[in-house]
Amino acid sequence: MSTQNLSVDALQRRTGADGTESTAEESRGTSAGEFSKAPYLVAAAFFAVYLLLSARRHATNLSTGYDLGIFTQIVKSYSELSAPYSPLKGPDYNALGDHFHPILALLAPAYKAFPYSYTLLVCQAILVAFSIVPLMKWAHEVRGRRFALWIGMSYGASWGLAKLISFDFHEVAFAVPLLALSLCAAGRKNWRAALLWSLPLVLVKEDLGLTVAAIGAYAAWKGPRTAGLATLAFGAAATALEMLVILPYFNPVGKFAYWPAPTPEETGLLMQAAEAFWPPVKWLTVFMILAPTGFLALRSPILLVALPTLAWRFTSPNPFHWGTDFHYSAALMPIAFAAAIHAVATGRVTARGIMPACVIGAVTTSVTFFTHPLHELVLPRTWSESAHVRTADELLAKIPDGATVAASNRLAAQLADRTSVSEICLFPRSFPPSEPPQWLIYDATDMTDPECAAGKAMEAARPDVPGYRVVETRDGISLFSLVDSAKTSRQTPVHG
Repeated sequence: MSTQNLSVDALQRRTGADGTESTAEESRGTSAGEFSKAPYLVAAAFFAVYLLLSARRHATNLSTGYDLGIFTQIVKSYSELSAPYSPLKGPDYNALGDHFHPILALLAPAYKAFPYSYTLLVCQAILVAFSIVPLMKWAHEVRGRRFALWIGMSYGASWGLAKLISFDFHEVAFAVPLLALSLCAAGRKNWRAALLWSLPLVLVKEDLGLTVAAIGAYAAWKGPRTAGLATLAFGAAATALEMLVILPYFNPVGKFAYWPAPTPEETGLLMQAAEAFWPPVKWLTVFMILAPTGFLALRSPILLVALPTLAWRFTSPNPFHWGTDFHYSAALMPIAFAAAIHAVATGRVTARGIMPACVIGAVTTSVTFFTHPLHELVLPRTWSESAHVRTADELLAKIPDGATVAASNRLAAQLADRTSVSEICLFPRSFPPSEPPQWLIYDATDMTDPECAAGKAMEAARPDVPGYRVVETRDGISLFSLVDSAKTSRQTPVHG
């Protein structure tokens, strides 16, 4: 036997406590077996955190009609085998004219069994928490238990996921586990699984077809060229079909609702390109996406999959898309952390470089815990119910199930699962209902829609809303009922 073979043989063998020898492969198998439950335990812990946070926010009237109410109405419609109507968007408004998210129909059986807005919050917590599992498993294969636990904790507590959980419910919750599964498979060079897991993203939201195209482009670059290019073409075609055909078809004004406004003629192409990198909040967003990974993500080409999402956000004229608020960065979290694991797996990061990166990531996660919503779980106010919330609940209880209601934004979320509710501050200036709602309820302390003409009339010392009588006004909340009781009894709720 050669010296080289002796050396290799020695490296592959391990001596156990009982003096017996085992191979490195057997050692890794034992380690994997001991670790097998850890990803699910971490995911279960974060599921509890996510659900507690979102459920308590809903219980204390911090959720909103825009968007928990809208998505409740959509899933409720699917559970009734109806098109996804949302009265909060307008009377008989088919939500497929707003965003393309037919994957929400998968929630219909759960909602049918448990017809409450809380059902959506439970499903969202499950989807997001499950995305931890494939990332931790891959991280363990790459670098062992400690690295996997750091990935699981840093990813689960990342600010992008926290913002999604705290801001009601959104269809992007489906994208989070799909991206984690797809990119972990791509990192292992399991190209078939990577491409197949990416395909359902086109049913989550219209822009995610471009993310599918990016995954296809990555596969064509690093793996099977034909399958990758086919996936690229499929994703791009899906986004084009959804934005140019499907969404305009269902939209009441016959066009995609979120095209940017035309650029003034005097603005040149160079200026338009420069605007994509300004103002500085966009750079802060990029920094915040990378920092939880200790900037390991920068060392992997998998990070390029984030470019389509960053491109549409940073070229959008809507300032809300640029920063770290709301749910817009949730889909970027699994991309960044998959890129971080890939950087370690491919040796782009030295063993000495991993620990400093983990420290930076841990510090970032610790800081954002106190600046983003997860810290609300340790605040006493989260677990108490204010007098204002009790008043709101008492007045809401006066509205019968199945009634048609116009409500302020935060109260609309409380009514979406049992009434046909519209937004009191929106319908007079956009899509008015064909018949007046049977009830009006308005909270003067709700600042989520400051331009509310209907609300201003109700805030008057002597509120006078034609056709309605004041049922009760208390603690800034006003409840009105339609005067014509005969007409009220003849009304039937619109789709909801």
